[in-house]
Amino acid sequence: MAGLLLRRFMRIQPRAPMTAAGGAAFFNASCPSSPRTVAHLEVSGEQASPKVELSEKSCIPCNSMDLHAMSEDSAKKSLEQVTGWELKNEGDILKLHRAWKVKNFVKGLEFFQLVAAVAEEEGHHPDLHLVSWNNVKIDVWTHSVRGLTDNDFILAAKINELKLEGLLSKKKATTHE
Repeated sequence: MAGLLLRRFMRIQPRAPMTAAGGAAFFNASCPSSPRTVAHLEVSGEQASPKVELSEKSCIPCNSMDLHAMSEDSAKKSLEQVTGWELKNEGDILKLHRAWKVKNFVKGLEFFQLVAAVAEEEGHHPDLHLVSWNNVKIDVWTHSVRGLTDNDFILAAKINELKLEGLLSKKKATTHE
């Protein structure tokens, strides 16, 4: 049927940006009772799906039978979607790594609180390091598969979206340990 329009529906949960001052707003926006928007895509002739940004996806449970460590080549391709992160091979385990320099020790702890809120919401928890009082380092990897999965890139994308004004130092962080 030439005139047939295919409709695809996708549920998207609106997210409020996480900020150091307004962290509670994040939880309200992610509450199951908050309004949801529905987007649809009309396509003539062939089926298409909208491209979903990593930060709009959700992590799947780490005990899922469908969860497997990705190859280094796949990880390198996915790395293009998470600005500022790098691949790190530690003890034959591939990890995502990123570093920031914060203004002071307390700002580093505030940073970790923001990351912890996202990690808890996703059920996917990174390794957090506060080194030399103002260097924040995060390693993301899926412990259950001893490597990287899509979950790691989803979490990294969500961490990238955190509003960090007032927390970061103007000096550049060193990414290597």
